[in-house]
Amino acid sequence: MYTITIDKEQINAMPMVAFEGRIVVIDAVSQVRAAVNALRTYPLVGFDTETRPAFKRGVLHPTALMQISAPDICFLFRINRIGLPQSLRSYIEDATCHKVGLSLHDDWSVLRRHYEVFPDGFDEIQDMVALNHIGEMSLQKIYAILFGQKISKSQRLTNWEADTLTHGQQRYAATDAWACINIYNRLTNGSFDPEQSPFRHEITNETH
Repeated sequence: MYTITIDKEQINAMPMVAFEGRIVVIDAVSQVRAAVNALRTYPLVGFDTETRPAFKRGVLHPTALMQISAPDICFLFRINRIGLPQSLRSYIEDATCHKVGLSLHDDWSVLRRHYEVFPDGFDEIQDMVALNHIGEMSLQKIYAILFGQKISKSQRLTNWEADTLTHGQQRYAATDAWACINIYNRLTNGSFDPEQSPFRHEITNETH
């Protein structure tokens, strides 16, 4: 028996990686349909959301941003401004549109506090990594194990409801969604062999 894990020191020694494609911020309802139509042309997209961090106990903010990425373009839907228009809701609920994300249950629980939505067509990365002996659940650690590259998390606790999203915020959000595509492809195309992973650790049943 073995498991695949990685520590922060190993990740910090890796080169940084980020999404380098086109990023489109959607902050008006009039922009949504064209963005969704573009996403529908891709066989697979990555999905993630961002919520304004709450630094007080009991405070829960609604979903601020929904990022959906193809390999070369990522759309950032500012949900705090546009809500959840029907064309976007239909895309999320369309079982024929293949989408992949990580910790999707958390995304849906926050979104459903304000919107009635029934997502379909999604694959959960955390389920996939478990089948490949990977004992990590965070995007950064999973990506580091599979690609030997580090995804920055420096923008995670920034204000996602700000008047204007900074370049750093946009790149961070896009990278998280885009990374899901890469992880999915790596785990399904046969290029990852868990037995050969340098982060493999044998599990021993020691008695004391």
